Amino acid sequence: MDIILKNVKKKDFPLLKKLAKSLGFEIVEKIEKPYNPEFVKEILEAEQSIKDGKGVKIKLEDLWK
Repeated sequence: MDIILKNVKKKDFPLLKKLAKSLGFEIVEKIEKPYNPEFVKEILEAEQSIKDGKGVKIKLEDLWK
């Protein structure tokens, strides 16, 4: 059986970890990251290139041509 605890405060985690260990449970920590770091880097670089004037402007009516 698996039990998942979410939104555990950092101050409470050591106590939960100690309790689980004393009961013979296995603890698996999984830190969720909402986005792939490479993807975030790519988006930030693209935004910076637009700020630097390296972007290309396309008129709305020409977008689907």
